[in-house]
Amino acid sequence: MKQPYDHSFHAFIQGIILVGFAMLMLHLILTGNIVYYIAPMMMPFIYFALVVFFLLGIIQVFRSTTKTDHDHHECACEHDHHIKGPSWVKTIIYSIFILPIVLGFALPDRSLDSSVAANRGIQLGGGGNASSSATENSINETGQNNNGSTSRAEAFLEDPEGYMENLTAQSGEEEHYQFEDIYDEGWFDDYYAELYEELMNNTVIEVTEDNYLDVMTVLDLYLDDFIGKEMEIVGFAYRETDFHSNQIVAARFAMTCCTADASVYGTMIESEESSRFEEDTWIYARGTIKKDHYNDQPIPVLEDAHIQEVEEPDSPYVYPSF
Repeated sequence: MKQPYDHSFHAFIQGIILVGFAMLMLHLILTGNIVYYIAPMMMPFIYFALVVFFLLGIIQVFRSTTKTDHDHHECACEHDHHIKGPSWVKTIIYSIFILPIVLGFALPDRSLDSSVAANRGIQLGGGGNASSSATENSINETGQNNNGSTSRAEAFLEDPEGYMENLTAQSGEEEHYQFEDIYDEGWFDDYYAELYEELMNNTVIEVTEDNYLDVMTVLDLYLDDFIGKEMEIVGFAYRETDFHSNQIVAARFAMTCCTADASVYGTMIESEESSRFEEDTWIYARGTIKKDHYNDQPIPVLEDAHIQEVEEPDSPYVYPSF
C-alpha cells in the first residue's frame, strides 16, 4: 500500500536545512573563518542570506506544526510539489543538502595553500607573467584579468549593451588580452604614477595586505627604477620544481569575490636561508630588489634576503584596492 505523502514532515526537514545553513554562516562569521572563503566586499550578501535563510527556515518549521482541515497543501499552480520516489531517494536528496552543513561544522577551516597554487599557477610580480601554463593567458579560467582588478563580469555589469556588442563583434575570433593593454588608461596611469612617487621616496618598500597588489603592479611597470631598493614582504613559502636551492617565493592569494576566483601572486626571493623553510610556512623576507628573468619574463627578485618564520596573518588573502 502506498504511503501518504507527509507534508508536515518534509516541511520540517526543509526548515531545519535552511536554519542549518544560516547557523553555519553565523558560525563562520563569529569565528572569523569566513575570511577563508569570502572577500570582505561580499559580506553584506552573506548577512542578507543568513537572515533570509533563518526566517524561511523558521517559517517552514512553523508550517510543519500547523494542522488544517485541508492538510494536502494544494495550491492553484496545478503542479505536484511532492518529492517523488521511494524513501531512499528522498533520503539521498536531503543528504545532498545536509552533508555540506555537517562537513562545514566538522572539518577545520584553512586557507588555500601551495597545492592549490601549483594547480592554478603563480604570477611572479603584478601579473605580467605566470610561472605555470595554467596562467599563460591574461584572462584566467575564472574570467578575471591578471591584474586582479577588472573582470569580464564587472565589464558586463558596467555596460551590458556595450559588452554584448563587443562580444558579438569578436565572435569567431581568438581573444588576446594582455596586461599591458590597460596601461594607456588614464586612471591607471595616474593612480600608479602617484604610488610610484610615494614608493620611490620610501627608504624601504613595505608590502602590506592593503597595498600588496598595487605594489606588485608598480614593480611590473617601473622595475628598472626600483633596482637596488630594499623591500620587505610577508607570504607563504612556495617553490616551483625548477627552483634552485636558494630560491623561494613569498606568495599570497588575491581574491575578488570568493575562493573560486582566487589568483596567486608572489615575489621571488634568493637567500641561503631559503632551504630551511618548508612550503606553506608563513615567512617574512627583507632584501634588495634586482631584476631577473623567469620563463623569459622580467621579474623582481629580492636578493641576499633575510627570512624568518612568522604567524599566519588574520587575513591570509589580499584584495584589489578598487
